[in-house]
Amino acid sequence: MTDEKLLQKAGRGDEAAFLSLYERHRDTVFRFAYRMLGSAPLAEEVTHDCFLSLVRRPEAFDPSRAALRTYLYAAVRNLSAKHLRRHGGEFPVEDLPDEPETEEREGPLHRLLDAELSEQVREAVMALPELQREVVVLVEFEELSLAETAAVVGADVGTVKSRLHRARRRLRRALHFYFKSECGVGPARKVGR
Repeated sequence: MTDEKLLQKAGRGDEAAFLSLYERHRDTVFRFAYRMLGSAPLAEEVTHDCFLSLVRRPEAFDPSRAALRTYLYAAVRNLSAKHLRRHGGEFPVEDLPDEPETEEREGPLHRLLDAELSEQVREAVMALPELQREVVVLVEFEELSLAETAAVVGADVGTVKSRLHRARRRLRRALHFYFKSECGVGPARKVGR
């Protein structure tokens, strides 16, 4: 069943339709909220509010303008921005909890290097200005196209490209130590002359 039909049913009080929509999109919505806010409890709150507003006002979603996924990303973006404004903006990187675990590679050295790099990348992404962070998260982590990202953030594709370029440049500077590595992961080694 399509998202549109499920949303129509959910808007009329069909709990099973709402649960289907929720299960279909919850992880995506949560991941984006988490990467924007840096907090699992806040991401849960934004995810809840996003779906609640969708069911309360299903007519706000216009399938002729965007896919439901794009609409949900825009809703999370707006809810996250409101939260950041309400609570004074950014959170110190040191206060952020670890991102939920993902599948690990074999071997203790690879796990250690992966954890170190993951933490550095997370800190570098969270240190980006909000507008740059959101395009990096949408394009690089959520794998949205430039056009989809532009629709979510309410900007043209050129603006998205510009923000993405500046963000990538900042990330390269912040993570340059890791990119000089011979094996591609972990700190660069100094080679004697």
